[in-house]
Amino acid sequence: MKKIILVFLTVLSVNSTFCQNKEKYAELVNEASKLHANKEYLKAAHKFSEAFSTFGVYAQTDDRYKAACAWALANQPDSAFVQLFQITHGEDFSDLNIVNNAALSSLHSDERWNFIVEFVKENNEKTGKFDAVLSAKFASIYHENRQAKFEIGETEQKYGRNSNEMKQLLKSINEKNAANVVEVTKILDEKGWLGADVIGDKGNNALFSVIQYADINTQEKYLPMLKDAVVKENTDPAYLALLEDEIALKQGKRQIYGSRIGIDIKTGKYYVVPLEDPDNVDKRRMKIGLGKYQDYLAIFGLTWNIDEYKKELPELEVRHGIK
Repeated sequence: MKKIILVFLTVLSVNSTFCQNKEKYAELVNEASKLHANKEYLKAAHKFSEAFSTFGVYAQTDDRYKAACAWALANQPDSAFVQLFQITHGEDFSDLNIVNNAALSSLHSDERWNFIVEFVKENNEKTGKFDAVLSAKFASIYHENRQAKFEIGETEQKYGRNSNEMKQLLKSINEKNAANVVEVTKILDEKGWLGADVIGDKGNNALFSVIQYADINTQEKYLPMLKDAVVKENTDPAYLALLEDEIALKQGKRQIYGSRIGIDIKTGKYYVVPLEDPDNVDKRRMKIGLGKYQDYLAIFGLTWNIDEYKKELPELEVRHGIK
């Protein structure tokens, strides 16, 4: 039997990629900040861009904001707006005093500035309606999860995947996850599934992640609550697909929405983990608000060929112990 592993379980290898350029990123940002302090704005802006190229979507919001200011002060409005649109539409967005910052005053006459101002206004109105205590709680969990990913990657690089340091770190993370499950399920029992309108997008993501890390009995208990939230359009339907597919696979059944993608360790190739009724997967996905399956598979460089997949399915079922 070939060795296989599911994508949603390959935390270590994914996080290694996240963290491999972290030190270089910090070094470049530090250089950019020094150039900015010396009023060498154009050089600073380019140095920030070099930093972002090493860290991609994981570049910090505050650093992108500093870069936007540097580009604006260097009279490069197009590049400044690229950074502003990145941070105002990002999951870590706060207004960062964007509207009132004198460093961005050169952008005020540009028609694109109105879009930034309007977005900041809408965001502030939205966040003002959040439950302050609960949104802060789930935002904290969100950032804990994010930090854990970096720590796993760094520990793997420094000590190895099977090291004592890694085992101790994972033990600590698992203990924290278990504590979060206890606390969050109490909140769910009292208030139901909290949507982005109550705890924000980051909070909603953190809420799902806690249930995703829970045992199957807990997952099964709160699955109907998640389904109801999706029907009410109060959470991302992708969360439902991920959880329902995970539960099905744990039960020795085929997944329903095709969210779980496997990777063959020998070949390094991705594949679709056993899927129920492949011919109608798009109909099921559409029913809960998900996009076409081919668009999802494209993320992994896969092409959805139903006929070929159905030929491979019996072997895949044996691999995964599907009943």
